[in-house]
Amino acid sequence: MRAEQTTARRRRAVPWAFLGLWIAVIALAGPFASKLADAQQDRAVDYLPAGADSTRAAKIQDQLPGGEATELVLVYHRDGGLTAADRDTAAGQVAEIGQAHKLTSAPRAVPSKDGTTLMYPVASTEPGQDEKARDALVDDVRDIAHGKAGLSVDVGGSGALDTDAGKVYDSLGGPLLYTTAGVVALLLILIYRSPFLWLVPLAVAGIADYLAMGVAYGLHEGFGTSVTGQSSGVMTILVFGAGTDYALLIVSRYREELRRIERPYDAMVAALKGCGPAVLASSGTVAAGLFCLLAADLNSSRGMGPLGTVGVLCALAAMLTLLPALLVLLGRRVFWPLVPAFGSEPKQRRSLFSMMGSSAGRRPLTVLAGGAVLLGALALGALNLPGALKQEDSFTKTPDSVTAMETLAEAYPERGTQPITVMTPEDRATAALADIKGTKGVDSAERGRTAKGWTEISVISTSAPESAGETATIKALRADLDGSYVGGSSAQQLDLKNTNERDRLVIVPLVLAAVLLILVILLRSIVAPLLLLAAVVAVWGASLGIAGLVFEPLLGFEGTDPGLGLLSFVFLVALGVDYGIFLMHRMREESLAGAEPGAAALTALRTTGGVIASAGLVLAATFAVLTNMPLVQLVELGFVIAVGVLLDTFLVRTYLVTSASVALGRKVWWPGKLSRPAPLSRGAAAEADPEAVRVPAP
Repeated sequence: MRAEQTTARRRRAVPWAFLGLWIAVIALAGPFASKLADAQQDRAVDYLPAGADSTRAAKIQDQLPGGEATELVLVYHRDGGLTAADRDTAAGQVAEIGQAHKLTSAPRAVPSKDGTTLMYPVASTEPGQDEKARDALVDDVRDIAHGKAGLSVDVGGSGALDTDAGKVYDSLGGPLLYTTAGVVALLLILIYRSPFLWLVPLAVAGIADYLAMGVAYGLHEGFGTSVTGQSSGVMTILVFGAGTDYALLIVSRYREELRRIERPYDAMVAALKGCGPAVLASSGTVAAGLFCLLAADLNSSRGMGPLGTVGVLCALAAMLTLLPALLVLLGRRVFWPLVPAFGSEPKQRRSLFSMMGSSAGRRPLTVLAGGAVLLGALALGALNLPGALKQEDSFTKTPDSVTAMETLAEAYPERGTQPITVMTPEDRATAALADIKGTKGVDSAERGRTAKGWTEISVISTSAPESAGETATIKALRADLDGSYVGGSSAQQLDLKNTNERDRLVIVPLVLAAVLLILVILLRSIVAPLLLLAAVVAVWGASLGIAGLVFEPLLGFEGTDPGLGLLSFVFLVALGVDYGIFLMHRMREESLAGAEPGAAALTALRTTGGVIASAGLVLAATFAVLTNMPLVQLVELGFVIAVGVLLDTFLVRTYLVTSASVALGRKVWWPGKLSRPAPLSRGAAAEADPEAVRVPAP
């Protein structure tokens, strides 16, 4: 009797204890979560590779008087040709800018050969490293430099591009969060068909996101973790996407247990025991994969690793503690109108996944071969991906800075329109300047500031920004100038591309090894983990192939973000393995219960197929939210991951992994004990060999 009373008190106390704990946690995290937006940095140097020339040049510039220079280009243009009044207007406005702001030198007009355009390069150290001061400078310059009838005036240059990109990132927080929450809410309503149940996982995901923001700010303050608009946005996507996936699995298993266990508390304990290992392993693979990004040389990728890991772990903690507590406290009525009554049986109906499993089970090798050919054919589309994305092509809607760069490219085809910055030791500045002027592809060069043993030299190329000619000039300068660092906007883009290639070679094997280790521990097998990894790698290739058929031909994107391959690989492998874990873990449960391999695979698909499909739709939808953002790199990342998750959910998990498991039979669990034939019962053994089980006469 006393034991029953103790158990009853525990049933009442534990959910309330977890709820109280989360209230305390959120109260503590609140002051830090609100500061994350202030910690966000979206200067070019915050994305640059740590050891690259352009990064070192930018850091040296920060030490010069006034700090890093904000470089702008004022572009005055009239289609029919500039008039004398236009030139007077331009000169007057530039003089007004010089009086209002501290410029590094007096701006000089550079007319185009066709007489339609006048360019004024302007640089100021007034903002230094302060992004808000930079944005204020750019906005003020744009207010002063305004056009008149027929005369267009645009402000471009790296400073204006950074300001426009920063404003886009600053605007992402609210819309991204609200859109993600709205998409998840709609899908949960459709999945649960309940007016109340969808609110519980959605509210828990929102609380997890708030906690993740607080922890991310703590990492930034305590360890200097880089926080960018891209990394904080992806963290929110992961919290809602991965967190809702875990919620779907837990709620589905909880509903199942409520039909055979009377008390909600006991049903939840049974549900967590059943699906808890799969949820833990799933989050472990995502966290491990993202944590591998710490090995990246690229600042933005390296910062995304800890933030993404924090998002996943906060989602995991909330879904394993707060979600069960709320569901237990709300009781069965939260499922209304489809309440799972104790002792009831779910309606038996032939599901889509039963039919898919049956087709995979009848001809597993044919299904497997057909799927492999399809994925391989789709992967060929990756050969059609456009080249590296240029900075001015990064926006889905053309801002003022990009319009300026496009005008300059047409009006000055014979020369560069933004400087290459060379930081050279002060005692070698004269010789370096002479060497620079003698370098092939250099149009002009002039000395700038000198301080702390370094001299700044501004170089203009004969080729357009980020063209093959300018890239060759940057490489030549780096090869010829020992002890100097070559930076500037174009050099930064070149370093981003090269560093992403290096990071892929380092991080891809790390991710595969980390995920494989977790799968081997969970599944007690080598073949099954290798099968799952091969499947997600094939999905990644096919997703990039589909992107190659869509990005330029249909969406008109002029380039591909250099980091797309690496980031999409990390996310698709880590997140895609989730569904394999859900499926394989249930398959292992069925096999341990005595089911034959083929029957275990089909039962696992029938019982988890609906959950996997729901989870896949939610995760794909959350990443698809990024395709509505105004930056091409976010659109590309969201598209590839969303397509990959859908391929993984409805083709790879349902058909290919199931058919491969059926074809391999017990070998899928090699070398674990499940790979060995089950021992025959006494009756079955007697039937197979009567002599072997004959009892000797006394």
